[in-house]
Amino acid sequence: MASAALSLSYCLQNCSLRRNSSAGAGINSSVLTVIAQKKAKKVRKIILKEDVAELGKKGQLLDVKPGFYRNFLLPMGMAQIVTPELIKEMKMEEERIEAEKKRVKEEAQQLARVFETVGGFKVKRKGGQGKQIFGTVTAQDLVDIIKAQLQRDIDKRIVSLPEIRETGEYIAELKLHPEVAARVRVIVYAN
Repeated sequence: MASAALSLSYCLQNCSLRRNSSAGAGINSSVLTVIAQKKAKKVRKIILKEDVAELGKKGQLLDVKPGFYRNFLLPMGMAQIVTPELIKEMKMEEERIEAEKKRVKEEAQQLARVFETVGGFKVKRKGGQGKQIFGTVTAQDLVDIIKAQLQRDIDKRIVSLPEIRETGEYIAELKLHPEVAARVRVIVYAN
C-alpha cells in the first residue's frame, strides 16, 4: 500500500503534463491512470472431522481463513485440508451411509407388513360396569403382547396409543422409522 502511494506521488512530481494542441485554447489536460491491486482473499478448503458449534457438521466442506484453521481447527483435530483422496473417501462414506439408511428403511417396511397382517392383538382386562375396565391399556402392555405373540422386541416409545378405558377395538400406531409407520388393531375385552 505504501509503495503504491510513493509511486503515485513520484509520478505526480516528476511526470510532465502534455498539452493538448488539438483542443485549442490552451487547456491543460493530463491522463493519469491509477491501477489498484485488489487484495486476494486467502481461504483454506477444509473438511470437518466433527461437529463444530456455529461452523458446521461432521463431513461438511467449508472455506475458512488460514489462521482459524492453523490456530484452532488443526490443533484441536477438528478439520483436515481437502485433498482428492479425502473427497473420494467422503463420497464412499456417504454412499455407505445411504445404503445403510435404505437397508434400515426396508427392514422397517417388512416389519410394518408383519404387524399389519397379524390382525389384532387381544388385551384382557378386569371388567367393571358396562364397557368400563379397571385401569388403562398402556404402550408397555401392547409391547409385552407383541413380544409374547411375535417374539419381536420393540421400544414402547414408538407406540402411539389412544387412551383406552373401555372394552372395544382401537387402532395403535407404531413409528418404526421416520418414514414408516404400522397401524395395528388392539382388541380390549373384559374377563
